[in-house]
Amino acid sequence: MIEKKNWKKELLDWLKVGVVALILSIGLTQLIKPVLVVGDSMNNTLENRNYLLMNRIAYIGDKPEAKDIVVFKSEVEGGTVLIKRVIGIPDDHVVIKDGDVFINDEKQTESYIKEDFSIGDVDIIVPKDKYFVMGDNRQGSLDSRFKEVGLVPEDEIIGKVFTRLLPFQKIQS
Repeated sequence: MIEKKNWKKELLDWLKVGVVALILSIGLTQLIKPVLVVGDSMNNTLENRNYLLMNRIAYIGDKPEAKDIVVFKSEVEGGTVLIKRVIGIPDDHVVIKDGDVFINDEKQTESYIKEDFSIGDVDIIVPKDKYFVMGDNRQGSLDSRFKEVGLVPEDEIIGKVFTRLLPFQKIQS
């Protein structure tokens, strides 16, 4: 009789551990989500087929900031997600002229871009609840400079990239 009670108690303990593990794994997958880089628009910071981790709750009670790398919903190619860098936040005056990027009349020093030249001519004040985003590969990025992407509404931002997961030799935060 004693063995039977111990067996039931051990089974109950294992069930508790399993339930806690399940709750934690579901919770973590809702907070932290992997995302795959497709294409070269974020070269040299991120490369095609890099696996990243994004924080899905980074902007609950907080707002995206300039230079954050964000993942957002897009209607490009029939609906997908895009990964870009925030360049302009609400009320910023973004100007791209002669290959240079200016935010609120201050020329930007962008050590992360692939080539030191940004194509296109832009002169816009970013409206409330929208963001101006660009890829780090300014010659090969479909981003806010183009009507297909345009300004990104805050409610379409899914999360903030916080680290590269693969390839292992390039893990960084």
